[in-house]
Amino acid sequence: MATATVIARSLPTLPEGWSAEKDFKPLGKISATTERTIEPVGPHFLAHARRARHKRTFSEDDRIQAQERAKKIEEDNESDISEPEDPMMLQRDAKDWKSQDHYQVLGLSKYRYKATEEQIKRAHRKKVLKHHPDKKAATGGADDDNFFKCIQKATEVLLDPVKRRQFDSVDEKADVEPPTKKQLAKGNYYKLWGNVFKAEARFSKIHPVPQFGDENSTREEVEAFYNFWYNFDSWRTFEYLDDDVPDDNENRDQKRHMERKNANARKKKKAEDNMRLRKLLDECSAGDERIKRFRQEANAAKNRKRLEREAAEKKAQEEARLKKEAEEKAAKEAEEKAKAEREASKKAKEAAKNAVKKNKRVLRGSVKDANYFVSGDPSPTTIDSVLGDVELVQSKIDPDDIAAVAGKLNGLKVADEIKSVWKEEIQRLVAAGKLKEGDAKTLAA
Repeated sequence: MATATVIARSLPTLPEGWSAEKDFKPLGKISATTERTIEPVGPHFLAHARRARHKRTFSEDDRIQAQERAKKIEEDNESDISEPEDPMMLQRDAKDWKSQDHYQVLGLSKYRYKATEEQIKRAHRKKVLKHHPDKKAATGGADDDNFFKCIQKATEVLLDPVKRRQFDSVDEKADVEPPTKKQLAKGNYYKLWGNVFKAEARFSKIHPVPQFGDENSTREEVEAFYNFWYNFDSWRTFEYLDDDVPDDNENRDQKRHMERKNANARKKKKAEDNMRLRKLLDECSAGDERIKRFRQEANAAKNRKRLEREAAEKKAQEEARLKKEAEEKAAKEAEEKAKAEREASKKAKEAAKNAVKKNKRVLRGSVKDANYFVSGDPSPTTIDSVLGDVELVQSKIDPDDIAAVAGKLNGLKVADEIKSVWKEEIQRLVAAGKLKEGDAKTLAA
């Protein structure tokens, strides 16, 4: 059991002159106490519960747990190489290592690119124990180390990150074939295609890779998925399939030729792989009901907007037509009103003119009825003089005043009464400054 060591440390001395009253600054207050129910959790409590349940001591429980862990490790080791070995694989020529399936050689076919470094090491250890030439010789088997060399080469490739990446780049057995029409008719469309792109995602330089989703995926999620894959950035280089390049001590021209040939071959395979992936995407998107639904919704929205726009345009045209008709009607009514007003004004002017003429005749007739304010027959000179004064007075007053004077004179026959009216009007005009004293003396005398 570990022992605790107590180290004595003295507290630092307070500065000189420090006091709690003036130097202590509280940063907060202690909250009120709260009662809470605490549940025991964690590995230590689980270990305590396990010991109490099985009535074990600490040492007994540690021993039993160690045995169970060892058993689990053995089971895991066995599961890593649980797949049967192909007899044809055991007869492989070690020189043909480049065409062998390294994962199958180590019994890791079900893991492939997902196999961890620890799994590879455990699988290698198991295979070596089983196929080592010395062990075969001890059991009376043929002293053939070809498959043992295949195991060593497979381990060498898979434990080297660069070589393993090159092998994984061309490992077609890790691919998931696209579903057939028959499979799609019976199975889940999104699950089948999702498995295909999940396998392809191992080549992506960018992670995380968008999921294919299901029928409930949103439009943004589906567009993000297809945009990602149509612009897929793959790390596959196909270097594993290169032809062997001669050593430096051989023909340099031959070496450069092989390097150019390998580079061109990798470029061609890269282009073919891009075309393959694009074909997969085209085939997948062609049957994706989500895209069809999104297009229908987009078309419906587009049609709805078009109908709304057409309705708005029609409404605007109708409003413009009604406005134009209203303006034309208003203009016509205004024109008719103006015409009526002109005619009424014309009639009013004519009536006023006629009234003025009539009133003037009344004024001239009044002096005639008064015998031009003389006794006996008036001479032409007297008549001209009186009528001249009448014209002078008429020229100084407006039609309303003429009408007023005519109203006063209308019906009068006595010369003195008529002259009285004229005198009154002449005095008014003189007072208004429209006539001078002595003007119209035939009427004012």
